[in-house]
Amino acid sequence: MNRLCNMEPRVMDDEMLKLAVGEQGLRDEARQLAKQEGILFKDVLSLQLDFQNILRIDNLWQFENLQKLQLDNNIIEKIEGLENLTRLVRLDLSFNNIEAIEGLNTLVNLEDLSLFNNRISKIDSLDALVKLQVLSLGNNQIGNMMNIIYLRRFKDLRTLSLSGNPVAEAEDYRTFICAYLPDLVYLDFRRIDDHMKELAEMKHQCSVDELKHQESLMQAQLEDQQARWEELEGQKAAFVEHLNGPFLFDSMYAEDVEGSQLSHLPGVGELVQTYKDKFVIICQNIFKFGLKQQEKRKAELDTFMGCVQEAVQEKQEQGKHKIAKFEEKHLLMLSSIRDESELTNFEIKMAEHSEDITELVSVLMTLEMQLVEQLEETINMFERNIIDLVGLFVENVQSLMAQCRDLENHHHEKLLEIAISTREKIIKGELDEDLPDAVRLLFVDKDTIVNAVGASHDIHLLKIDNREDELVTRVNSWCTHLVDKIHKDEIMRNRRRVKEINQYVDHVQSELDSLECSDLLD
Repeated sequence: MNRLCNMEPRVMDDEMLKLAVGEQGLRDEARQLAKQEGILFKDVLSLQLDFQNILRIDNLWQFENLQKLQLDNNIIEKIEGLENLTRLVRLDLSFNNIEAIEGLNTLVNLEDLSLFNNRISKIDSLDALVKLQVLSLGNNQIGNMMNIIYLRRFKDLRTLSLSGNPVAEAEDYRTFICAYLPDLVYLDFRRIDDHMKELAEMKHQCSVDELKHQESLMQAQLEDQQARWEELEGQKAAFVEHLNGPFLFDSMYAEDVEGSQLSHLPGVGELVQTYKDKFVIICQNIFKFGLKQQEKRKAELDTFMGCVQEAVQEKQEQGKHKIAKFEEKHLLMLSSIRDESELTNFEIKMAEHSEDITELVSVLMTLEMQLVEQLEETINMFERNIIDLVGLFVENVQSLMAQCRDLENHHHEKLLEIAISTREKIIKGELDEDLPDAVRLLFVDKDTIVNAVGASHDIHLLKIDNREDELVTRVNSWCTHLVDKIHKDEIMRNRRRVKEINQYVDHVQSELDSLECSDLLD
């Protein structure tokens, strides 16, 4: 390995990067211009930093459009500092001192990765590289054949290099890889022929089939998890997650020690079950209503966005038409002014065309003001509609939650009656059921049992209140943020459009002014 032992380790600083960019792809006049005006790293597509004795990758955050990066033949020990290079297609880190594959999670467009001649012992942490086609890992320390199985997830992988690793010394190295990576075209710089593929299939067919079966089961499990996650996200968007079953009811009893103890009283089990059945029905009604209201809010938002897009597009087309007509006249006027030899006529034409430019500004700004007024009306209407929908949703949820509280109050009354009756039976010695000692302690006096029932009741009401408050707060916050964002987006759109108009007008005015300056010089 080339370790550049005679040089001091270097840091990737701006000076090194500017020098590297300046030396590659920039010549003569272009290089001189770059020195005068400065180099914009964000415009660089390819960067070569090999044989620089670099110890640590750093300061690459500005190269946001970089597609090819060469860092081979350095002394880099860790893959890091690449998180902003999301457009990177080729990365060469060969001939370094890297021991682990890491720091590549954001490189989703990477197709070609070379880690040849390093100290890597395990193939992992490449999951984000979904477009990977070429992987060079030769001359490393990979010894476990199971590393090959990991590479099956890369459906576009066609070229693999592992020669020079302990794993490559295995007797069935080539057949194993060809069997488990059937789409591979090149292995260790040699094309895989049909005979090798047939041999690999014969030798490893049973184990590959078993692996495929396991992979299909895992894929089905992942798809099921994804479907459940998407379903839950949809319910969260409707603010009614976990209300399509007994979750809220069960949460009321999860921290209710007194309620758990009181469930041992005669008749309480049936009472709780009846309470639960009715309570869950109300929760399901909230859930169903919430999903329907979410569909209405989405439809309202989609309609609004469609109206905005249509209005903006219409005014843009009108503006383009006005500009196109102006451009035709503009070119003719510029030509006519250039050819004018009489000073008086020159000044008249200059003044006339200045008026044309002023008129164009007026027309474009008028179109923009018309659009602003139109969108303001559309936004205000949408704001009223979405607030009304949210208000209706909140009102109905609060009404249904009130029913939950009514059920809890009724249950509390019945439970208190059973508790008082049980205490009287205990005092008279008429209680047939055996109660746990902890439950009997609740009946030492009337205040103790009444307080226990009351504590259970308070916990239940608090859970109901908290869920209602959470739902109402979230939906109102969503509504507020949505409306605020729409207003801000419109302000920014208007500013961008006005800036575009001014920039265009400044451009055509400068073309006209340049003729006047030219005439004065003549």
